[in-house]
Amino acid sequence: MARDGSFEPPDNVIDLTKFRSQWGPGSPLGQFLRGDFFRKVILPLLIVFVGLKFLFLFSVTYVHPNEYGIKVVRVPIIPGLIKRGVHEEVYQTGFHFVLKPFNFEEMYLFPKDLQVLDLTGAREESAREATVTKAAHIQTSDGFFVDVDVSILYKIADPYLVFTRLGTGREFETNGIMPKAEPVLKQTLGELTTEEFYNSPLRSAKIQLAKELLNRNLAEYGLQVDHVLIRYFRYTEEIQKNVEEKKLKDQLVFKNQAEGRAATEGAKLQKITQEGKAAVDIKLQEGRAYITTKEAERDLYVRKKQAEADLLVKLAEAKRTQLRNDALQGAGSDRMVGLKMADVYKGLEILVLPSDGPNGVNPLNLEQTMKLFEIRK
Repeated sequence: MARDGSFEPPDNVIDLTKFRSQWGPGSPLGQFLRGDFFRKVILPLLIVFVGLKFLFLFSVTYVHPNEYGIKVVRVPIIPGLIKRGVHEEVYQTGFHFVLKPFNFEEMYLFPKDLQVLDLTGAREESAREATVTKAAHIQTSDGFFVDVDVSILYKIADPYLVFTRLGTGREFETNGIMPKAEPVLKQTLGELTTEEFYNSPLRSAKIQLAKELLNRNLAEYGLQVDHVLIRYFRYTEEIQKNVEEKKLKDQLVFKNQAEGRAATEGAKLQKITQEGKAAVDIKLQEGRAYITTKEAERDLYVRKKQAEADLLVKLAEAKRTQLRNDALQGAGSDRMVGLKMADVYKGLEILVLPSDGPNGVNPLNLEQTMKLFEIRK
């Protein structure tokens, strides 16, 4: 009741008059819904769309890019053409016809991408998509126990075998790889001793063997293992401490052995260096002696040739002198002396000679002059 005495409906009560005016048959929407355009065009399209939607929902299945599809036919709609049971065909990515109503047909999906099984005790240490179980508890060949964190990367190679041998969903994991993983790891890694776990090449060889055995055991289930990876291994604290102490002692022994070998090799190197230096000095001395010898031979050869040349020169000079003397003593030598003396007269401007007596000289008397100089005719 309002203050002025009129009646006001509560807020949660619908005003029928207003509702009819907006949504009733007389409203624009009501007139549109009763119109021929809606009944002849829009309504059939809506019916077709809804029908296709229901048909798609109940008869089409989409296989995603990272999935396989295995189809099971329980009630074949065409008995002669469609086989009943599990189809061997593997359906790939795309839309596929599957008659879902009344469970006549069904499409089972399996992952195509890589799967991870982590054998570790801590979820936070594993991959987000991985399935986590406890770490592999391995007994070594010398009787100790070690917990090994292992990651197994595998995939579905044959979905039909997986479906028929292991089942649907994640049964390939619980019934396939998980029961096989730890026994194989115990078989291969159990051949190692406590210390051999620290030997990376030997440990890798055992892991490779484990991968081969897993593939051999899982081939009949349609599974394939790509990698087996050891991330970490843990002994008990006491065994770990003993192993570390032994490793430190072994490392100290190896260090001392290495230093001893280094000292031996250093002595050998020094000896070889000294021998090489001595050999070099000997070769240098031999070279210097060879040079001295060759220089002495060169000087001896030079002196010898010079002596021979001097001897030839002296002999030639002596021969010349002898020939000259012989020439002077032979016929015509006195004339040559006279000619020489005649040359003496050429340089005299005033010549005073006795002209009388037995020793007198008459320059014009040539016969007397030749006799004076004892020149024979």
